[in-house]
Amino acid sequence: MSTRFFRIRLFKIKACLTLGFFCFFAISIYGQNQVIADSLELIYHSGRFAEKDRLQLLSDLAEFHSDPEKKLQYGDELLRRAKATDSTERIIEAYQERGSAFRLKGDHSHALESFLAGVKIADKQKNKGDLGILYLNIGILYARRGDDQKAIFNYQNAIPILKAENDSTNFAAVLENLGDLYNLKLAKPDSALLFFKQSGDIYRALGYKTGIAYNLGNVGLAYALKGENELAEKNINQATVMLEELGDNYPISVYLTFMSDIYADKGDWPSAFGFAQKSLDLAKQHGLKEQIGDAYLKLSELYEKRGNTSEALKYFQNYITYRDSVNNIEKVREMANLRADFEVSQAQTEVDLLQKESEIQLLKDKRQRIIIYATILALVFIFVLLFFLYRRYSFVKETNTIIEEEKNRSDSLLLNILPKETAQELKETGQVEAKKFESITVLFTDFKDFTRSSADLSPENLVRSVDYYFSRFDEVMEKHGLEKIKTMGDAYMCTGGLHLNTEDHAIRMVHAAFEIIQITEEVKINDQDNIMPYEIRIGINTGPVVAGVVGTQKFAYDIWGDTVNVAARMETNSETGKINISENTYELIKDEFECEYRGKMKVKNKGMMKMYYVNKPKLQVA
Repeated sequence: MSTRFFRIRLFKIKACLTLGFFCFFAISIYGQNQVIADSLELIYHSGRFAEKDRLQLLSDLAEFHSDPEKKLQYGDELLRRAKATDSTERIIEAYQERGSAFRLKGDHSHALESFLAGVKIADKQKNKGDLGILYLNIGILYARRGDDQKAIFNYQNAIPILKAENDSTNFAAVLENLGDLYNLKLAKPDSALLFFKQSGDIYRALGYKTGIAYNLGNVGLAYALKGENELAEKNINQATVMLEELGDNYPISVYLTFMSDIYADKGDWPSAFGFAQKSLDLAKQHGLKEQIGDAYLKLSELYEKRGNTSEALKYFQNYITYRDSVNNIEKVREMANLRADFEVSQAQTEVDLLQKESEIQLLKDKRQRIIIYATILALVFIFVLLFFLYRRYSFVKETNTIIEEEKNRSDSLLLNILPKETAQELKETGQVEAKKFESITVLFTDFKDFTRSSADLSPENLVRSVDYYFSRFDEVMEKHGLEKIKTMGDAYMCTGGLHLNTEDHAIRMVHAAFEIIQITEEVKINDQDNIMPYEIRIGINTGPVVAGVVGTQKFAYDIWGDTVNVAARMETNSETGKINISENTYELIKDEFECEYRGKMKVKNKGMMKMYYVNKPKLQVA
């Protein structure tokens, strides 16, 4: 699964709203988050409230709303009005809710900027409760950026503060996020389950439905990483049901992609594609850019596994577009530098205080004071210089890693279209020279009465049937070291000896032909659901060909020559369930197979040609 994971939202207790309602929480312990938000919206837009309650009402709306756009809208209004009334507590709350909204939208740079603004004020006002929650939020953002050390650093800052404040809900959130880090970043699911056990116990003791739902989902992901799919599916299903009741769509979209992975591992491709598509639809409906990108990537991976390279490439291009819009690397780096500047500023403030004390004590020794001041400035300058050099090195290293990953993925997609040596030639020179091969074996197959029998099938069943046969044929080709060249409607064309240079390519091809016939017979015997049974004809010929790449847009690898034409004629002159071969092929396989001479038969544009049916392999004598 791709390396993608979510973080639990942060919550903090607020004061009661004096409108006859009971106390509210950022996400209600009683699972009333979106219901409460809807009720509060009606009150706010009706204007039926006292002006003294406006800031509290805006704070609750920004905190409860699950729609990130609405959350940001009320957070912005809260910030504007709080600044107008010089309400420090409400300003901190506004920065927290705006940061949460930006994070849900996938805009990490603005989220970090908002949280850091809140930290600056909370630290100055000695507001420990809000400071602990802000550190937790910042830790979550760094975890999303893959900076595990900074994530752990901020979690460690949050833990003693939240514990001292007896903030059980957010203390559990720290444990949940640490578990998430150990699970999906450090690949230690057993350690993660220990953290999830502690946080889950706290949420259940509080009756905290949202926390319970996230905890169930994270436990499911840990079991998925351990390969225990049944437990993973059970926990993720429970989490999804609870989150749908709560109207929290962001994690549902994430869980759906993991469900897609579970079903893909089982080989249940319709279910795997269904969950991935449902994740994409849900993310688009609610404008969750980060999850839109993840869903596109998951669909690309599924299509690539199923051999549909064109669809895989299309969804991968969509993923790249959304990934770039979410992960604005330069902007995030600027925000990281903003944090660094803030920390340096704090350090400089402490240095200035110490310096003032030294100036009082050493007032008579001006030269010594100047030396101390210059030394401190030099050390600060060196520290800042080293810090920015390290940040630059990290950025270059991260960028090179991303480029290498994308190059490997592009190479993998290209190898699904072209042979390895041809793909390498195309990358190095930008073109592929045609090559002549003196002896290869070409096989053609065709379904009898395909057009007539397919007229009664729905388009879905027709595609499903053809895909079933050709996918099985592909497996046979790979087993025998042969290469598929192309399909043309219901016709299937493959070769032996083209790039692997095996001398027994004709023998390998005849063995493969018998397995193809066996596949069609199994369908008729087993009566598989939605798979149309067909009679198949097979023709084989051996001789020289020319191979190369045609076209510059949607290019294709193909072979030409009289050998190909004769192989096609062998197929059209064959009978259903039979393998018809030319004299050239017969001379190469006659010692391995029992063949039946058909005599000379007229072949279009070729005159009379000898043909043989291959009946069965000869018994091997020890």
